[in-house]
Amino acid sequence: MGHLLIVRHSTTEASSGGRNLGQGSDPPLTNDGNELASRLGGYVAQELAELPVRDLRLVTSPATRCRETLAHVASAIGSDAEPEIEPGLLEIDYGAWEGLTADECWARDPELRAAWERDPFVTRTPDGESGRDVAARAFPVFDALEAWLAEDLARGVLVVAHNHVNRLRLTALLEWPMSGYRRRVSQDPAAYSIIGVRAGERIVRRLNVRPR
Repeated sequence: MGHLLIVRHSTTEASSGGRNLGQGSDPPLTNDGNELASRLGGYVAQELAELPVRDLRLVTSPATRCRETLAHVASAIGSDAEPEIEPGLLEIDYGAWEGLTADECWARDPELRAAWERDPFVTRTPDGESGRDVAARAFPVFDALEAWLAEDLARGVLVVAHNHVNRLRLTALLEWPMSGYRRRVSQDPAAYSIIGVRAGERIVRRLNVRPR
């Protein structure tokens, strides 16, 4: 059984302020975000020390916030592996909701926001994406990584991605209705989950562990 570690990027100004941050901008981590990512690295190093992982791949969204988070983790675990950049792991495209708070979205598009809250998997943001759209590009990335993991107990993959991307994949792995992916699964900044992977089976070993 190989192991998949799914990480959400650390804190940005947008995430700390409750504003939508999708593909419309590419900010770095805040100072607090860098400190949190460094603490995350210590947690991941401890987890890997307890797993039989000898062949570890590092995979990230192209977003600066993800690449910076991964750099902290790689330093903590002593890895000089070249990160694999996967555009399919980019965050949801919020469209016209980019940069807005939830209240601002409600004020701008009350009917659409209500539909999105009921089922964000099928409902698109204005001029943006639905959860289904995100899954269509992100899940093939995870599928390929999990197929590789299933071949060898000593394999591991650490993926640094985004709030919607991670919640969608975790909801699918937990076999919960995709319409509830925003309600049923949390992804805190710099939190990680660990999934055991073998042929035909996925075992959730950790879920949204937050570094302290």
